Amino acid sequence: MSKIIAFAGKGGVGKTTVASLVVRHLTTTGRTPVLAVDADPNSNLGETMGMKVTTSVGDIRENFMKDPQGIPSGMDKAIYLESLMNQAIIETRNFDLLVMGRQEGQGCYCMVNNILNNFTEDLSASYKYMVVDNEAGMEHLSRRTSGKVDMLYLVTDYSLRGLRAVRRIYGLLDGLKLTVKQIGIIVTRGPEKLSDVFLAEAGEIGVPILGVIPDDPALLEFDMEKKSLLDLPPSSPSVVAVDHLMEVSFPY
Repeated sequence: MSKIIAFAGKGGVGKTTVASLVVRHLTTTGRTPVLAVDADPNSNLGETMGMKVTTSVGDIRENFMKDPQGIPSGMDKAIYLESLMNQAIIETRNFDLLVMGRQEGQGCYCMVNNILNNFTEDLSASYKYMVVDNEAGMEHLSRRTSGKVDMLYLVTDYSLRGLRAVRRIYGLLDGLKLTVKQIGIIVTRGPEKLSDVFLAEAGEIGVPILGVIPDDPALLEFDMEKKSLLDLPPSSPSVVAVDHLMEVSFPY
């Protein structure tokens, strides 16, 4: 079973950027193979890594629900859905990407979701690490994994509003069927020294701050030029910060 590293945070705090840089760290340090899972309905993890996404698990689920009888003659439903899922995996030399996509529409999705969930769980066994970029509610994380997470990073920008969102997300854990071994906060666009007010607010959450990622002009440059964050130079401040974060909080 792969080690699962998950990210959660409100939109706009840089959660997907950090997830991409963690994939970069794992692949450049030889901790492969890696499965990157985009479980945020906004679905832009692939874009940050320079990948073109043509289909998602959500697309497969919706298309099947529209025509559940459109299965090739003599083929089992589970085998048919699994064949479609295999086609949705985008493969590279060191890591693969699976995009979860849209959430369920109206109707009963129990059967198809069970098949998809089982496929995702079986798939993860083929990888050393699974990096999951989640929506704030973390519903995908609780349903698409075995319920065990090795490291959950709660991502906030350097604002009290972001920290309060982290507090709300942390409060959701009790209602989810998740077993989290380690949990910590990552602060993006943070200064070298965090303010006492920020630290006091973070202290009330009861979750340690594991890393601070400084403002990095290269991130904006790569975004505007549609470059993959995987190609950031090793000296980039954000890369240095994430490399240090992983070495300290999630060592080999």
